[in-house]
Amino acid sequence: MYKKTHTIACGEYHSSVLLNDGTIKCWGGFNEQHCNHIYRDFTDVIRIYCGDTWTVALFANGTVQYWGGLWFNSRNDNLTHVTCRNVTQIACGSQHFVVLMLDGSIQCWGNNCSNQCDPVHLTLTDAIQVACGHSHSVALLSNGTIKCWGNNYVNQCDPVHLTFTDVIQIACGYSHSVVLLSDGTVRCWGNNRENQCDPVHLTFTDGVEVVCGRRHSVVLLTNGTVQCWGNNEWNQCDPIYKTFTDAIQVACGHSHSVALCSNGTVQCWGNNEFNQCDSVHFTYTNIIQIACGAYHSVALLSNGTVRCWGNHNWNQCDIIHVTYTNIRISCDDVCQLW
Repeated sequence: MYKKTHTIACGEYHSSVLLNDGTIKCWGGFNEQHCNHIYRDFTDVIRIYCGDTWTVALFANGTVQYWGGLWFNSRNDNLTHVTCRNVTQIACGSQHFVVLMLDGSIQCWGNNCSNQCDPVHLTLTDAIQVACGHSHSVALLSNGTIKCWGNNYVNQCDPVHLTFTDVIQIACGYSHSVVLLSDGTVRCWGNNRENQCDPVHLTFTDGVEVVCGRRHSVVLLTNGTVQCWGNNEWNQCDPIYKTFTDAIQVACGHSHSVALCSNGTVQCWGNNEFNQCDSVHFTYTNIIQIACGAYHSVALLSNGTVRCWGNHNWNQCDIIHVTYTNIRISCDDVCQLW
């Protein structure tokens, strides 16, 4: 499975990068707090994550801090009650985030309108991975089973669908969830109004990674190809755009997808309303990591620089902000997601 080092991350309209000295740079966002410099005077960050309108930093000592997200509190302060230590992974929803600790326990903060931070569900002691949708959360347990909590209006937390015992990876869209099983197959549950959970599309047996957009999903197969299902309004699931055979990582925006190929190039398909799939941007040959916001994408190059393309309405692709040359391009085992 592709190792995600989490040195670049995208929110809906902003991006963040982690530099070699443990500091963070951010750009974009429709509110200054998304990228306010007072929240970036850190020197020991090892991983970064983005929610819709906010960023979370994981520090070397296992603590976390966040900034942005006006809905968390009225002052936009750092979240002072995030005092948990020994954090190994963070997952961000639209208005909440879930923290996984070394001991297999979890903590949640943020909007609890749909019980996505309900303490009843936070008694787990054997979680090994977490994922978040818009207002629901999923935890993968060490025995290969999963637990879900939060908004269940389209059965995204329906226990009828959660009887698997051999899950190895989890991913969430806006209101659906996908799991990769040890035999290379996938299972989906939740919102199926646009075939996000249609079993017709799930006949492959050699999946190695799954990712979700807002209303579609993509699976990377062992032969370097991909399969997509769900909303196809912008051809994000159109097979004509998926003829490559050497993909090693995939990422999804709201309605577009990006594949990183083994030769350091990228392929994009889906919504091109803001040039997020414009071939003019695909001349790089030394890309090593990709991330997607709602309508923009960011690529980390092997020389420690980044390139952005797509929606620029909030400066999320502003060239002024992507002149850094010391972005962290590797991560030791302590930083690995799984």
